[in-house]
Amino acid sequence: MSGHEYTAPGDLGDLTASLAEPGAVTIVVPTFNESANIRPLLRQITDAVPARLPCEVVFVDDSTDDTPDVIRRAAQDCPFPVSVLHREEPAGGLGGAVVEGLRAAASDWIVVMDGDCQHPASLVPELVATGERTGAGLVVASRYLKGGSRAGLAGGYRVAVSRAATWLAKSLFPRRLHGISDPMSGFFAIRRSAVTADALRPLGYKILLELAVRTRPGRVAEVPFVFQERFAGESKSSAREGFRFLRHLVGLRTSSPVARMVAFGLIGATGFVPNLAGLVALTALGVHYVPAEILANQFGVAWNFLLIEHLLFRDRRRHRRWWDRAGRFALLANADLVLRIPLIALFVHRFGMGALSATALALVTTFVLRFLGTEALVYLPRRRVPEGAGRSSRTSAARRAV
Repeated sequence: MSGHEYTAPGDLGDLTASLAEPGAVTIVVPTFNESANIRPLLRQITDAVPARLPCEVVFVDDSTDDTPDVIRRAAQDCPFPVSVLHREEPAGGLGGAVVEGLRAAASDWIVVMDGDCQHPASLVPELVATGERTGAGLVVASRYLKGGSRAGLAGGYRVAVSRAATWLAKSLFPRRLHGISDPMSGFFAIRRSAVTADALRPLGYKILLELAVRTRPGRVAEVPFVFQERFAGESKSSAREGFRFLRHLVGLRTSSPVARMVAFGLIGATGFVPNLAGLVALTALGVHYVPAEILANQFGVAWNFLLIEHLLFRDRRRHRRWWDRAGRFALLANADLVLRIPLIALFVHRFGMGALSATALALVTTFVLRFLGTEALVYLPRRRVPEGAGRSSRTSAARRAV
């Protein structure tokens, strides 16, 4: 169930007074070189959050500038606790920073917002109030509800890209994103009990999409908001982030074994293009067609390996070195060719099948074996790491109050 209703500002006083203490809301802010925006953001939060609503702010910082120092100095003037977690290795981009913030949060409600002042802090109490009133586990601030606006997006190009990304995401995940009009929003509130941080595998900054698809709460509500202009600095949107978003969509869509097998087959089909191109080039150079076909097949294998590495098994590449993965993948791919001929002969002579049907069955059989072999022998499932282990290695310091 989802709702597009929201609480009027006059209703917030009674509701916030009844929220559980301590720390009714943790505001998680991922930052990357946002030093000029820190003080205005903290002032906005100070003005927006009522004294009766216990609050803490957790900055998860991937900056290469002095943003952590600015946060520590600005925090001295805040009436609520402020902490900063600086990551030396920004795994997962801004989405990964949010996941670190979810782990660090100590409150029943977690509000995620950007550090560039484009998300109005005045809406924080309203997000929490709406969740409490409706019983929702997730409350999304949406630019696409009546009363909302994407006015802060700079230029028609960014508006068009945002619209296209929203349409694509909702088309790929109609059930998971039902009732969420703005899955690209980076401004939302979620109950701490409704999210499992270890289940999230973010890539880039679209953390709401990741969260809704992998661990969507049963009930979702929305409130409208007006996307503001950036206070200072430059947008982090880029062609690289767009590519990461597309990779993220593929990873989410192929999370089930059946979907992965289908994607594996589609990627394999694209390998015919470099295979045929290599065959034409080699035979034109005078290479005999048999060795030319063997060599050309390696072009297709290399092409498939690159696509599978970056689109299908991106989160399983840490188990082996790249050359080990590449060698195993090539061995399985070429074994597919070697195995297919004996299988066709077996189906024809032992089971009396026609050549065409035997070839088709052999192709299906070797394809399934190749997929299973690739999963099991090249990309073994990631071993579970005890909670908290390795976390200190990704950060310059543990969560530190300032």
